[in-house]
Amino acid sequence: MEVTADSGAFFAGQVRGAMDSLYGAALKLTRNAGEAEDLVAEAVGRAWSAFQSLEDRSRFRPWLFRILTNTYIDRYRKRRDSPAMESWDDSGACDDDDGNFSLFERLHQPFLLWWGNPEQEYVNKLLREDINRAIDALPAVFRLAVILIDVEGFAYREAAEALGVPVNTVRSRLKRGRACLQKALWKHAGDIGVTKSATEGASLR
Repeated sequence: MEVTADSGAFFAGQVRGAMDSLYGAALKLTRNAGEAEDLVAEAVGRAWSAFQSLEDRSRFRPWLFRILTNTYIDRYRKRRDSPAMESWDDSGACDDDDGNFSLFERLHQPFLLWWGNPEQEYVNKLLREDINRAIDALPAVFRLAVILIDVEGFAYREAAEALGVPVNTVRSRLKRGRACLQKALWKHAGDIGVTKSATEGASLR
């Protein structure tokens, strides 16, 4: 596909519309504002260079996020001595959790899922900063799945496109990411007195 003036206008408009989400995801990945800006700039540059290869413009958003993801992986895999370097596979977990931790079960609330459903009443008691810190602490491979689906509202198919993996892999990463996140939030809530401690809570089950 030839890049024309109309194509350029389309690209610029799409990037402007996605910039806040793109930067937010980059910030979650890098945990550093300056690095996030550099990552976004490089990803947008790569996207423009490859724009003529995009056949379906309706898929621009997941395509752009996939470039961001690949750029992140490429950049930080090269920095082997950097604390920011993370393993990009499905082996990470929180305290060897298998993805089965559930706030729903801990809270015994049959009517309220994590980002906006069963645990909403509980999540509302926590400061947004606490949630952001818990997301930041997730292993990168799970963190991005949570960001794309629970924060940015991607459909599973869009997230799969953005990550370059099958939908079932996205579901698995999201399940484990949510479990890690919920476990961290549950512990924090106990630490600050919002709920009983994790130990006490477990004894009530």
